[in-house]
Amino acid sequence: MAWQDDLTAHRRRLKRTRVLRRPAPRLAGDADTLHRRGAACPPDRLQWTLLLLAAGLPVAGLLLAPATAWAILHPLFFVAFTLGAGLRLVAALTPREGVTPPPIHEADLPRYTIIAPLYGEADIAPDLIAALEALDYPRDRLQALVALEADDTATLAALHRLDLPSFIEVIVAPPGHPRTKPRACNVALELATGDLLTIYDAEDRPDPGQLREAAARFATGSPRLACLQAPLRIDVDRRFIPAQFGLEYAVQFEVVLPFLVRIGLPFPLGGTSNHFRIEPLKALGGWDAWNVTEDADMGFRLASEGYELGMLERPTLEPPPRNLREWLPQRTRWVKGYMQTFGVQARNPPHWRTGAAASLLLTLGVAIAAALLHGPMVAWTLIGGLGRLAGEIDWVTPLDLWLFGFGWIAAGLAAVVGGRRAGRPVGVRDLLIAPFYWPLHSLAGAHAIYQLFTKPHHWDKTPHRADHGARTGQARA
Repeated sequence: MAWQDDLTAHRRRLKRTRVLRRPAPRLAGDADTLHRRGAACPPDRLQWTLLLLAAGLPVAGLLLAPATAWAILHPLFFVAFTLGAGLRLVAALTPREGVTPPPIHEADLPRYTIIAPLYGEADIAPDLIAALEALDYPRDRLQALVALEADDTATLAALHRLDLPSFIEVIVAPPGHPRTKPRACNVALELATGDLLTIYDAEDRPDPGQLREAAARFATGSPRLACLQAPLRIDVDRRFIPAQFGLEYAVQFEVVLPFLVRIGLPFPLGGTSNHFRIEPLKALGGWDAWNVTEDADMGFRLASEGYELGMLERPTLEPPPRNLREWLPQRTRWVKGYMQTFGVQARNPPHWRTGAAASLLLTLGVAIAAALLHGPMVAWTLIGGLGRLAGEIDWVTPLDLWLFGFGWIAAGLAAVVGGRRAGRPVGVRDLLIAPFYWPLHSLAGAHAIYQLFTKPHHWDKTPHRADHGARTGQARA
């Protein structure tokens, strides 16, 4: 094949490149326990029955007895809506618990491994290398593994043009399935030499002191502390999709997750800047290569084994999706992965004996319900509200309107608090247009259901481009 010839040519010129010929049997997702019990395993008979009932009964009800069906369905939506809003309100009113561990002496810092899985990232590979070089950590205790797919010769060529520092090694994963980020991470995990390990994406700019903070937290924390999540902060961009995406991240990583940590509940990890003790990670068999939100799954898998999760203070900066065309595939993958993760966790009884059930329902469960129902229910309520004012429709009650108002107020307060903690300006305009952003999740939800049945393990790739204006902190109008 042409890509094999290109790969051989680039490999001759690029130092510290390892081309792996076959995957490790346990961690690469080909033949381990995760393949049999994780997202690669289809729903069992009971789950299929519940799914068909959940999808079929509402449709049948709306066709045969629409008034009765609405009377049942819309309270269920508002229960989920109110739970999500209530979580954000309580989290926003709860002070963040700051933890500042004493720094570790230079000679006592543990060995750290960074895994950076890339695919089709030739444009921003130089930015990632610059971000890794900026990390404040002893080079003799730092290992960075940049994991590429075998046919990604463009990114390999881009790395070849750079003068890579000695702690960075490029590895080329062997051909195999599934073609996902977690499989590439599992391939790299077999080569990791660190006591601690973190994941960075191609577009990430982690705080230079993040590794030191994580090492200090692990050194002073509980022996059961297995993972620390760094807050992910989005570059300021005033356009509609990027601005709302940034607020969404601020609420998640500055408000909701710190609250869950404070009350001792597990949470779905973000897709990057998770810092692990490497032994628990290997003991669990690495990431589920068949789950397209392997990060969310890993948080609950760690909790099921009695491990604890925490949050860091030093953030990682990321660019936002710039428009609906970039946002929709990414969000579709997240919703599909949440569905996969929820199904996997629900059929593994140990997860329901660890206290994770409440967090699973409040995070993944509410997110899935909101994605599927928010758009239709907003439209239904707005039409009903306007019709009620005109005296022609009475299906919307004052309680419905009050609950929508409560949800938007709670979300607005959480956005203001999260934005302040992230150093992100939140204006009245942002809060007023937020209700037009949330229903877009239903587009992703519908697409996620379609993909869940047609191509459940397909990985929607988010395009990344070098954007030096945003990366130097300039806001876009």
